[in-house]
Amino acid sequence: MQRPLLKNISSVEEFKNWYWLKEELIAYCREAGIKTTGGKFEIAERIVNYLNTGATKTNQSQDKSITKPTSKFDWKNEQLTLNTVITDNYKNNSHVRKFFIEQVGAKFSFSIDLMQWMKDNVGKTLGDAVVEWHRLQELKKNPNYQSVIPAHNQYNQYTRDFLADNPDKSIQDARKYWKLKRSKPGKIKYSKSDLLLAED
Repeated sequence: MQRPLLKNISSVEEFKNWYWLKEELIAYCREAGIKTTGGKFEIAERIVNYLNTGATKTNQSQDKSITKPTSKFDWKNEQLTLNTVITDNYKNNSHVRKFFIEQVGAKFSFSIDLMQWMKDNVGKTLGDAVVEWHRLQELKKNPNYQSVIPAHNQYNQYTRDFLADNPDKSIQDARKYWKLKRSKPGKIKYSKSDLLLAED
């Protein structure tokens, strides 16, 4: 079955049966006059609402978009200390990276786990973030440790599961099967049977 164009989708069931790139969702929304801000899942929910009701706008209570930041703190230029409060407009940047390197050394890097912690802990301080970084470093010493992959990052989860189940294959193989998988209808989760996709 050939992957359809999003603009030709007419039902929620059909929409949910395929994997869509965020840029495809945004292009569709722009064409239909639907709000394009927010994360991929939020945009997809607006499309579902549109397919169900024909309405290009949702009630404020239905729209789960992230509210606009209220803080004006300048994370690019303000002096950063251990007491600096993490605000709702926090962004990872070179200035923040420099602060962390001064605190923990040149080995510092922004991990997925730390970035998620920063997002989830508005109101805490950079001192708390430094403590969390050290905690995560201790966890990583366990050979079985794996970082948490956000639910919306299906590609990374697929790649991890593929390589874990096929240690003889490479990241290039994982990408190949990911592309084959997403061109088919259904959920984008790794399955051993995906290895048969190349034979189709």
